[in-house]
Amino acid sequence: MSSVLQDWVQELPLMQQSVLIASVRGPDGIKKDHPVKVLCRWLRRSFMISAFEGKAICDPYALGGGSFTGPCKTETVNGLDHALELYLKTVDELPHHFQLHFMHAAEILGYKHPIKETRLWWNMCYKKIVNDAHLYPESEEQMDKRLSDNEKNWRAREEVVAQ
Repeated sequence: MSSVLQDWVQELPLMQQSVLIASVRGPDGIKKDHPVKVLCRWLRRSFMISAFEGKAICDPYALGGGSFTGPCKTETVNGLDHALELYLKTVDELPHHFQLHFMHAAEILGYKHPIKETRLWWNMCYKKIVNDAHLYPESEEQMDKRLSDNEKNWRAREEVVAQ
């Protein structure tokens, strides 16, 4: 049996794996060439195995991956930094719930991805999203405590407790 998750992801706490999985779905009602769609493809490439190739595609611009994990360049978006800039300019068009999933996934990738260049890009992305929301980023240690598979630590960061 195989997994859609890259090997390194399976070494993370289950909570962090769950956050990454929850981030896979892009927002509904957004046009296909919106910059968020480019970022979602890079997000998926960053921790999932491409179904068509049966392997990880670590280059954001490499061919392959179909439309789900496909290349991260379109006619209207030229590169990941450009996509992130456009995304932050249009973030009010997107559901807030999606934004939170995306931000938390970027945080995990920004602290945990094994490829340095990918990790640094996602860390920069996370910090820009947090800054755009007028917040302060969590440290890796704070994130690890919150998403450590320890229910007491997780609930300590929850305002309205789910029943």
